[in-house]
Amino acid sequence: MIISVTLNAAIDRTVAVPNFRLGHRHRSVETRTVPGGKGVNVARALGLLGRPVIATGLVGGGNGDRVLKQLGEEGLLTDFIRISEETRFNLALVDPTTGEQTEVNERGPRVSPQELDSFIERLDYLAGGAKLCVLAGSLPQGIDVEFYARLVEAMKRAGLPVLLDSEGEAMSAGMRAGPHMITPNKLEAEELVGHEFESRSEMYTVLSELVEMGPTEAVITLPEGCVAIVGEGTEQRILEAVIEPLEPISTVGSGDAFVAGYIACRYDGGTPEECLAYGVACGAESTQHLGAGVLDRGRAESLLGNVEVRQMQLPAGV
Repeated sequence: MIISVTLNAAIDRTVAVPNFRLGHRHRSVETRTVPGGKGVNVARALGLLGRPVIATGLVGGGNGDRVLKQLGEEGLLTDFIRISEETRFNLALVDPTTGEQTEVNERGPRVSPQELDSFIERLDYLAGGAKLCVLAGSLPQGIDVEFYARLVEAMKRAGLPVLLDSEGEAMSAGMRAGPHMITPNKLEAEELVGHEFESRSEMYTVLSELVEMGPTEAVITLPEGCVAIVGEGTEQRILEAVIEPLEPISTVGSGDAFVAGYIACRYDGGTPEECLAYGVACGAESTQHLGAGVLDRGRAESLLGNVEVRQMQLPAGV
C-alpha cells in the first residue's frame, strides 16, 4: 500500500477560458471540478495507474463532505480525519490558446492541536500496512512549519521511504528531517536554495545543494522532463529524463502526475532510471487532460519509449 497525505485538501475547479485577459468578461469552454490538494492529486493518479493507494489527511465542512464523496465515486480508498473548519476552494484558469494558467488558492482552514493529534495517530496506524509514503501540498493554518519534519521522522521510524513535495518554510524544515526524495520544479528549487539558475551545469550544482539540505535524492521537474541526483556516496549519480513536450490542454497537476508515476514505479521495485522515465511519461500524458491528477495509463505507458534517460557528469568538486 502507498499512503498519500494531504493536510490542506481542496475542491479544485479548473476552467478553460480562451484569450483570457484580466479585467474582461469571458465565457468558459470547459470546466472540471474535482477533489484536490497535491496529495489527493497524487492518489488519484496512482489509482488510475492501478497501484494500491490510500488517501489520508484532513477535511472539514461541506467541501470536506464533497471531497470524500467524490473520491469514493472515483474508487479511491480514503481515511481522512474530520476537522471543524471548512476545506478550502481553489480555482485554476487555463487559456487553451496560449497554454498559460492562473491559479488562485485559498489558505485553508485552521486546525486545532487535538485534530492534529488524531491525524498523527491515524497515520501511525496506516504506516503499519504501507510500503511508501507521499507527503504533499501546503500546510493549513494553525500547523507549525516543523510539522512535515515530524511526519518524515515518524515515517522513517516506521521504515517507510518518504517523498516530500511542499513549499516554503514547511518544505525546508521537512527536508532537514531527511526524506528519501523531493521533487520541486525549477522555481521551487530556486526558492529552496536561495538563488536562480539557468544552465544545465548550474542545475546539477543545485541538485547537490538540495541533497546537502537533508533529502537522500532530489528531482527538479521541467517542462521537458526532469533532472535528478540519485544514490549515495560513491554511488551518487546525476540523471536526466527528457521527452518531446506534448501540445498541452492544461499543465495543472502535471508535477503531481510525475510524482505518481515515480512512486508507482518505485512501488514496483523499479530502478532510478525506470522510475524517472515513468514519472516523466505520466507527467507528459497528464497535460492532455483538464483537471489535476487525471491521466490515461495506457497512453502514459505508450510514451515510455519516447523518454530518453541519460547519466550526466557530476560537477567538479561535488
